[in-house]
Amino acid sequence: MSGRTGEPGTGAGTGGGGPGREDVASVPGGGRTHTLGLLYPPAGRGRHYTAMQLDFIGGVAETATEYGYDLLLSPSESENEPSFQRILAERPVDGLIVMEIRRDDDRVEHLAKAGFPFVTIGRNRRAEETGWVDVDFAGLAGSCVQHLVDLGHSRIAFVNRSAQLFESGYGFAHLALEGYTEAMGRLELTPHAYLCDDDIAGGEAVLERILRDDPATTSIVTMNEAALGGLYRGLTRHGRAVPRDFSVVGVAAGRWAEQVTPELTAAEIPAAEMSRVGVELMVERLTSPGAPPRHVLLKPLISLRASTGRCRAVPGTEPEPALPDFPDIPDFPGSDF
Repeated sequence: MSGRTGEPGTGAGTGGGGPGREDVASVPGGGRTHTLGLLYPPAGRGRHYTAMQLDFIGGVAETATEYGYDLLLSPSESENEPSFQRILAERPVDGLIVMEIRRDDDRVEHLAKAGFPFVTIGRNRRAEETGWVDVDFAGLAGSCVQHLVDLGHSRIAFVNRSAQLFESGYGFAHLALEGYTEAMGRLELTPHAYLCDDDIAGGEAVLERILRDDPATTSIVTMNEAALGGLYRGLTRHGRAVPRDFSVVGVAAGRWAEQVTPELTAAEIPAAEMSRVGVELMVERLTSPGAPPRHVLLKPLISLRASTGRCRAVPGTEPEPALPDFPDIPDFPGSDF
């Protein structure tokens, strides 16, 4: 279950004034091609779609079909790609759903200037200008930190997505880092954040760096589900048992969280809900083009599984116990002291 907030006053739910499935075809100008476009660049190695991305594609296609639309998938990640240019020139779709939003996204800028109907799954600095649905990544990262602090942890590292994704400006990676850093600062703890390749080898490598930089680290917040197996493998190699010696919490799809042992305490990205809301926002945009854009921020709950526990100090890293101060013993006449 997730919390959700919506703007403006139509409410966050999909029943708050948006068009029903039976209304779409009857609206003048809505359904010119009966096709929606999905701009969704692959994020996996070798420009392959990840399992999570395939979940989103399936969810968008299913909901679009319910509203009487076909779906055209484009892998465009910039305005200069031929696929993007063809869509704008030939208009084979009624509207576009844009994903893998970057902080400065030229696709969003171009569509806004061209007046092309679009909404986004994700958000950036131009978020107020169009409808969007997103996960509160900053809030989730902060909640993960607080969960670990409540268990007594204070040495908490953060494992983000790959350097390639982060440096290209992907919004969720930056928002999650901001949430982690803000929470650590508010709790007067020292942040240690790391970029990590999206695979098992990347997880092993970043775990080595974390323990090399601070051997007293006892916990991790991770946004990188693909590296999860590597984090666990690295901890095992260092003799750190989860959750007895080390706690791990993060944001991950259920399939990733449940395939590691022990299962990961995590918030799940609600791909099905985000896909459904994204299509509904697009349909609203097409049927009520003059209405203010609606924004939906989802706040998934953290599912407590088995990867977090009370903090235990790493042997050899505890501070030396302070010795009590003894009063000075006065010299007595005739004493040998």
